[in-house]
Amino acid sequence: MMPSIWRPIFAACAGILLALTGGEVIKPLDCRFNRKLMTNPLTPHRGFTNLRTLFRQNELGPMRTFSAKANEVKRQWWVIDAADQVLGRVAVKAANLLRGKEKSIFTSHCDTGDFVIVINADKVRVTGKKEEQKSYMSFSGYVGGHKTETVKSRRARRPELLIEHAVKGMIPHNRLGRTTFTKLKVYKGSEHPHFAQQPQAVTSIK
Repeated sequence: MMPSIWRPIFAACAGILLALTGGEVIKPLDCRFNRKLMTNPLTPHRGFTNLRTLFRQNELGPMRTFSAKANEVKRQWWVIDAADQVLGRVAVKAANLLRGKEKSIFTSHCDTGDFVIVINADKVRVTGKKEEQKSYMSFSGYVGGHKTETVKSRRARRPELLIEHAVKGMIPHNRLGRTTFTKLKVYKGSEHPHFAQQPQAVTSIK
């Protein structure tokens, strides 16, 4: 174990080397700040990392975890054209925009997402034989209340449900998810009544 008298000297030398090589600000270190980390400040696999940590703590203070607030989030409007697009790809893009997962301020317990408009829902595409084989089931709770509907019949009856059902399964199933889902606007045609919000078109759907 290194004698206590040599710790400040070695710490200062290591700080100078760190400043010359890494561009850090030279500042005297107090070895009493963290004796556990400063046991051997010049150990290659520990010392420089520990000194860098001490430098940052002395300069910037303790690290703070950012948590977004719903009333401070700036929300945008996006429009997705679902014509000739795969249903799942459209739903993934819409769900990510609704939750704000593409933002740097994303917070899992807070609604940081934007508003999403989906047009041409009746022209969305499904792969394989899902048009005839994929079915949606609902049950009213009463005897004989079991209903089954294929993609083809739902597209003819109400195509907006195709997008809504897919997106609802990709967002949290709780109060936050129900609040997030209200920002989704789906229309079967190419027209929508949200021109005043100046929505931006989503160019790429991966």
